[in-house]
Amino acid sequence: MKLMLVTGTGTGVGKTVTTAALAACALRSGQRVAVVKPVQTGVRPGEPGDLAEVCRLTGLSDLHEYARYPEPLAPATAARRLGEPGPDLAGLAARIAELADRDLVIVEGAGGALVRFNDRAEGICQLATALRGLGAQPGVVLVTGVALGALHDAAATAAALRGWSLGPDALVVGDWPAEPGLAECCNLQDLPDYAGAPLQGILPHGGGVLGPAAFAERAAGWLTPALGGSLDASEFVRAHAVPLPRNEIPR
Repeated sequence: MKLMLVTGTGTGVGKTVTTAALAACALRSGQRVAVVKPVQTGVRPGEPGDLAEVCRLTGLSDLHEYARYPEPLAPATAARRLGEPGPDLAGLAARIAELADRDLVIVEGAGGALVRFNDRAEGICQLATALRGLGAQPGVVLVTGVALGALHDAAATAAALRGWSLGPDALVVGDWPAEPGLAECCNLQDLPDYAGAPLQGILPHGGGVLGPAAFAERAAGWLTPALGGSLDASEFVRAHAVPLPRNEIPR
């Protein structure tokens, strides 16, 4: 089983659309793909969550959600407010390991990489460790924003992941604006250095509103060959480079 963990620098950075793009590219190459959302918050029983969006964008039905809490909070907080401890990480890892006959299993975290799943202060990093104990070697995709402040968020999150020997292996910009400004263009160039990871994906703003046919067709152009796509990230960065300011000499 090839295992890929998708985590982020925070909430709303594009993890779910990135997960769907990864799945779409793998499906297009004929792989058997499963997507797992270990913990979902902010969604009541019967309501569509992140996996429903993955299904809508890709048509994938091999989807697995293991715990759900209705309030839009960090999982440990949402569980505590219900008087519950939150999910057991060993149990989550064991259920993910049951999917070992797939070619690719994508696991999407909740919120940022340090968000806690339960009252034992365990989250995606501890889940990765538990999966390693079962023989898996997860690759880590870090999804980040690109606006002002993104450099700090990416550097801090990547440092935390490295503390658990979790790469990150790939950096993905989850929401590239249609009209990027100076900060976005400069951050695009600097993010790989701050995160210590290669830029392997650039998802456009609004990509998640596409229909499944258009999404499947375009997703490959958002990810590099390392993630199953065709994007030339270096060329994209060069195309969005901004000229240096002209020095004005006072007269």
